Order: sequence, then structure tokens, then C-alpha cells
Amino acid sequence: MHVTVNEVMTREVISVHEATPFKDIAEALIEHGVSAVPVIDDAGHVLGVVSEADLLCKEEFQELYYQEGYKPPLRARLRHRLSPENADMRRKATGDTAAELMTTPAVTIPATAPVVKAARAMDQHGVKRLVVTADDGTLRGIVSRRDLLKVFVRSDADIARTIREDVLERSLWVETLGIKVQADHGVVTLTGWMDRRSDARVAARMAGRVDGVVDVIDKLSWKHDDTNWGR
Repeated sequence: MHVTVNEVMTREVISVHEATPFKDIAEALIEHGVSAVPVIDDAGHVLGVVSEADLLCKEEFQELYYQEGYKPPLRARLRHRLSPENADMRRKATGDTAAELMTTPAVTIPATAPVVKAARAMDQHGVKRLVVTADDGTLRGIVSRRDLLKVFVRSDADIARTIREDVLERSLWVETLGIKVQADHGVVTLTGWMDRRSDARVAARMAGRVDGVVDVIDKLSWKHDDTNWGR
């Protein structure tokens, strides 16, 4: 019922090896127009991510570590001195290879995860994209916010079919002859009748959780109101 990350992710990913030199990483970012690249080992396992910000640490703090006359802004110097990540900043500022420059661990998501889990992970970590991995931790792709929006361009026919087959028939085990499912630009309208009021409520809630559904208009009626038992 839920679209997985594997179905929407970008599979052609630019990555760098852990031994890739600084200059080659910078050239890869510029050439491919990306702001970050995954770092992998010989077996393809994801070790971390190198971003533009990671590379710019060398420029920002070169005076501190190389005494070349450059003086970072006061805010940057204070952040560097007071930050508990001082050692990590120094590693990046003096690093020459991807392994020394990368941010680790990378924020990853399994290819089999539902897209809603990917959206929550992006919000939790404040990132715009996630590295997608296989079960063994190897690189599979990249999923971005734009990729996640693909679930909302599912056809109305596909959405309606999913609700009828996956929600009503397989999950609720109800007869669908008395129920009509219509979808218009992602807005689903449920009409008809069901045997119990509780089933009608569940059907509307579950329909709203189907990927690609923008809203649900519940016009279902019922034969028996089983929600007032015991009152």
C-alpha cells in the first residue's frame, strides 16, 4: 500500500572513494552540479558524506592551521573555539582525502523503507536528501525531497485501485460492491454503504494513508451503528 524509497530514488549517484583526494572531490561537485557526495569503501559500503561545507572548512580555518594570514570572521572563530566538535573541524580543515574530510555517519535510509519514513528522517535531521542503502550497507541511490513528491503524481486511477484492493478488500475484508471510490487530483471521495459504522471510519482513515492521497471526503453510510455499544 505504501510506496518505498526504492521506487522513487535516484539510482545514478556520484560517489567518491574514501581515498579520493580533496581536489578531485571538489571537481566532482562542480562537474556534476551537486552539493555533496557519498563516500564509500572498496566494497561499496557507505562511510559518510562530503559536502561543500566540509571542503570549505579548509578555506575558513586555514589561518588557524596554516598561518597564511587569513583571519576568519569573529563569529567563525568563536564557533570553532567553543564548539564541542573542535576536533572534527580540525580534521576537516587539515584533511586531504575523503575519509579525512567527510561527515560521518551519513544519514541513510534503507531502500525498502516507505517514503513517509524518509520524509520524517529528513525533517528530523534537517537535510534535503538521504543516502539510500541496501541491507548490507552498500550504496543504492539518493532520495531527495523532490523524489518524495513523486508519490503525489500517481494517477487517480492507481490511487482508487489501491484503496479498493489494498484497503477495502485485503485489509478490511469487506465487500466492495456497495462502495464507490473516486479520485480527482488526489482527493478521494468514498460513497456507498458498509455494514458497520466502525468499519466505515477505519476505511476513511486508511484511505487517507495511501500514498498520493491529498484528502479524503467521507460520504459513507452504514447499516449498524456499533460505536455506541455499552453506553
